[in-house]
Amino acid sequence: MPNIQYIQKRFSDTSMAIIAHAAQICADYAAQGFDLTLRQLYYQFVARGIIPNSQAEYNRIGRVVNDARLAGLLDWDYIVDRTRNMEKRSHWDDPAGIIDSASKSYGINQWKGQPRRVEVWIEKDALVGVIEGVCRELDVPYFSCRGYTSQSEMWRAAMRLIEYCEEGHDPVILHLGDHDPSGIDMTRDIRDRLTLFMRSHGQFPPEVNRIALTMAQIQQYSPPPNPTKLTDSRAKDYLVMYGSDSWELDALDPVMMADLIRDEVEALRDDVLWQQRVDEEEEGRDLLIEASSRWSDVRSLLKQEGDDG
Repeated sequence: MPNIQYIQKRFSDTSMAIIAHAAQICADYAAQGFDLTLRQLYYQFVARGIIPNSQAEYNRIGRVVNDARLAGLLDWDYIVDRTRNMEKRSHWDDPAGIIDSASKSYGINQWKGQPRRVEVWIEKDALVGVIEGVCRELDVPYFSCRGYTSQSEMWRAAMRLIEYCEEGHDPVILHLGDHDPSGIDMTRDIRDRLTLFMRSHGQFPPEVNRIALTMAQIQQYSPPPNPTKLTDSRAKDYLVMYGSDSWELDALDPVMMADLIRDEVEALRDDVLWQQRVDEEEEGRDLLIEASSRWSDVRSLLKQEGDDG
């Protein structure tokens, strides 16, 4: 837990209370395997009634959290920026290491033979970290739309879904987005453009299910509202249907979001076929683990065969 002090700073009682709340909220989510973006942390404050929902409060939380981390009062691992990541090559000390690494990442297509093939699409890059764990657990591809998906990526997605169809699957897209004029319209846009591309190639369009945010979830979980952006070109129709409030996907509890995806995916799969593939994958993983633990024997065997050849 890296609480590292880089500066000395005195905090007001109000700021110390914010820091204590932040540390507790983050620790609770870390215990469940989640880290948080600053915006997600802010919405947890709002949802708990600690602060009102306003840009000024968001800015204040950002300043206090930043200073608290520098002062060694808040774990650096608790808050993440999911939009900026370093990429690098992997390294191993010897071949046994890469075999051991392969055993941990080894996976077969657990959806092979399933009637449906599921993908999860989410509006925001910053929320990929929330869905990544459950999607990997369920062997479901996940995709950050970054708002309205580019034409190039939408075409590539359609070609990928066509491959699913040719393999005997009915593709299903689970979409998560903000409940605001553009966020609602993005689900329609995904459905319309995939339909255009896939029908042109002789395939039925996929099932596109908006699983969050929905008005039913808003009524159930009461996430903090924001004023609808009247400058959005789609605001007029939204105001008629939903009123003057809108809601961000970030405001949903990360655990609830992961559970929602799990429930939706599990309802779409054949569990008997799924377990058969899981068993097959575990058998292959066990072989890799044994090869790694007995690398000296494997190396001697390969060397002997090479010498004999």
